Amino acid sequence: MIAIFSDTHSSRGHELDGAAVTAAREADTVVHAGDFTSETALEAFQRECDRLLAVHGNADSAAVRDRLPTARVVEAGGVRIAVTHRRDGGETGLAMFGRSRGADVVVFGHSHRPTVVETEDTVLLNPGSHADPRGNRPGFATLEPSAGGTGGLEGAIREPNGTVLETFDVRTGTE
Repeated sequence: MIAIFSDTHSSRGHELDGAAVTAAREADTVVHAGDFTSETALEAFQRECDRLLAVHGNADSAAVRDRLPTARVVEAGGVRIAVTHRRDGGETGLAMFGRSRGADVVVFGHSHRPTVVETEDTVLLNPGSHADPRGNRPGFATLEPSAGGTGGLEGAIREPNGTVLETFDVRTGTE
């Protein structure tokens, strides 16, 4: 399982609870699309999961920015994930970012709004913010192998208590 987070905005820690902390602990890979804000939050995430792959966001401290890239590509669960905090150009800019990296999924943050947009060749995924939703529903996302071995991944955006807000499918570049 891949657990996906963004926009923690904390000076105290990871701010995870309920199903969100369980997902972070049980995931094979945790992806974070930036705005931990503090080293304390980043290090708290690192303690909760075996494999954290993250980027920094616009609200991250200089210390966090020094430790994390602005963008990266993650290979996990048979899927190629391009990660950024935000990209100029909206959906088109995000799709181009993903396409240029051969990504099946583009994970981004910044708006704090849980969002899934399925384009012709990639899925654009903002997991929302589990800790600072700013008027949106709090959220995080999970990706798991499709049931029945049909290939691809089944995705869900969830509230921190586990309630599913939206489901989606991810096809890999090899399908």
